Parts: sequence; C-alpha cells; structure tokens
Amino acid sequence: MLIGEVARRSGVSARMLRHYDSLGLVRPTGRTVAGYRRYSGEDIRRIFHVESLRSLGLSLREVGRALDDPGFTPAELVGDLIRQARERIAAETELLTRLRRIGAAEPAGWEDVLQIVALLQELGSKSAGKRQRAALSSVDEVPVPVEALVEAVLGETDPNVAGALRWALAQSGDGGLALLAEGLGSPVPEVRERAVRSVAEIPDGAATALLQDALSSPDIVVRRYAALALGARGVADAVPTLIDMVVEGMNDVDAADALSALAGRPASADRIASALVDRLAHGTGASAARLRLTQALADIPGTTASRALADLSHDEDRAVALTAAYILGIRDAR
Repeated sequence: MLIGEVARRSGVSARMLRHYDSLGLVRPTGRTVAGYRRYSGEDIRRIFHVESLRSLGLSLREVGRALDDPGFTPAELVGDLIRQARERIAAETELLTRLRRIGAAEPAGWEDVLQIVALLQELGSKSAGKRQRAALSSVDEVPVPVEALVEAVLGETDPNVAGALRWALAQSGDGGLALLAEGLGSPVPEVRERAVRSVAEIPDGAATALLQDALSSPDIVVRRYAALALGARGVADAVPTLIDMVVEGMNDVDAADALSALAGRPASADRIASALVDRLAHGTGASAARLRLTQALADIPGTTASRALADLSHDEDRAVALTAAYILGIRDAR
C-alpha cells in the first residue's frame, strides 16, 4: 500500500508518516520500482500502535521505546503520565475558574477585565498586604466575583486580611451564602469557623436563618459564633447556647452582653433571668461558673433577676454572695 492510500485509511497525514520514517519509528518494508514507500500490513498495524500510544500522551521517543525495547516496563511511565494529566487538568480547571469569575463580574470592557484579573491575582498573593488591599478594593473598584471572595475568606489565615474579606463579602449581599453554607459543613474546623464568622457579618434574613441552623451544628465553635451573632440580632433561640458559654467561660463576657441585649423586653428579661437562675440551681456546682452566672444577671432587668440576686447575696459561696450584693447595690442606686 502506497503512502497516499495509507494516509487516507489511517487518518495519519503523509507528512507525519514521512516524519515517522525519518525517526525510524515506522519504516515501510518495501519500495516500488520508482522508489515510492510501500507499507505492508504489519507496517500499518505498527502505525495504529504508534497512534494509540500517542493518544495516551507519550512522546514519539517514548513510543519508540515502548515498541522496540524488550526491557521497557510501562508502569513507571504510566504513573508519570497520570501525574502530568492531573497537572494539566488542575491548570485548565484554574483557568476555567478564572474565566468564569471574570464573566460573572460582567466587565464592560477590557479595562474592567484587566482590573478583575489584577484583583484576583492579588487575592492569591503570598503578601498579606496585597490580599488585604484586594479585599478593600473589591468594593470601591470593579467588584470581585462573590465566589472568589468566599474562596479567599475560607482559606485566609491572617486575621487582618480575614476581617477585610468578611467586610467585602458582607458588602456584596447574600450571594455567597450558599457557598458559605458549604463551608459550614467542611471537614476542616478552621474552615467552619471562618464560614460562620463570615455569615455573622451578613445582615439579612437569609444569613440569620443560616445562623439559626448553625445553632445545631456538632461544632461547638460554630454554635458559639452563631449564638453571639443571633443574640445581637435579637433572636431568642440563641439563649441556651449563650448561657452555656457563660457557664463554660468561653467568650463569657460577650455572651453576657448578648443576653443583656436580648433582655430588652420585660418578658424576655424574665425568661433569661429564670434560665440563669435554673443553671445556678441545677446546672453547675463549680464556683467560677456560678460567679459568672451571677455576674451575667447584673445587666438583666426586672424583678426575677433582682430576686435572684437578693437570694444569691446570702449564698454559701462568699465570692458569689459579695458579687450579688454589690450588683444589688448598683441596681438600687439606679
């Protein structure tokens, strides 16, 4: 079979077949009287073998070794090909993600595209200062896509940069809540914490609902941040977790402030005071915890809190009794 016919039947161009010949990869076993290449059936099978190996990503040199070297073992080479394929996929995925984010920003012109690219590059910079500037710039200049902000905030370790990213994310609306919800379910504790802190700074109702769901999280850190944020928003569901925080001494001052904010209405004040008293009576015997619960009653208005403090002023624990008496004196002076 002559080279033109081989090219038509195999799909390999005549030029490539000549190249294979020059490399010694596929040499036709025959020649016509006029000197034209003539390929045998075995030659054509070798061509298909070459093309099959090339389709796996082997170089022509590697193809030649695979076909001609009896000692050639494919395992190591296949492992290298797998690694190279993964690297290509990762690079292409990164490019696709960047293009999608640029498209999501709906740039008006190439100047916008260049600004978005610059901001995305700065968000991934090793310099904390550059990452922070990118976060702050994303609000006043061309907006960075929410997806990029969420990815950045969930991976950020620098507290100053993280604060700037949370602020920028809050300014962008609630578009990132679905991605932050995924972050709340991450297997990595630090990611879950970053997610709940980010949700806490988004002020709309959807964020509040997500925080209420977070109160049942198995992650105690997520529950605590959610409770503090909900307390500031006047959501009474946070009360049990806030009282737990007072008992455990974890952000207890912030938790007591949140309870005080929730106690703005008389009915709420009595419920919160009763819950604190119940924990004093049945929830803990530790002196430090009872003292913190007594201090938490200080800013809870109403008769229930006052009666509880009056009883506590005669408590067997001298520190609790003195603290309760001191608080009562201040309340009476008011």
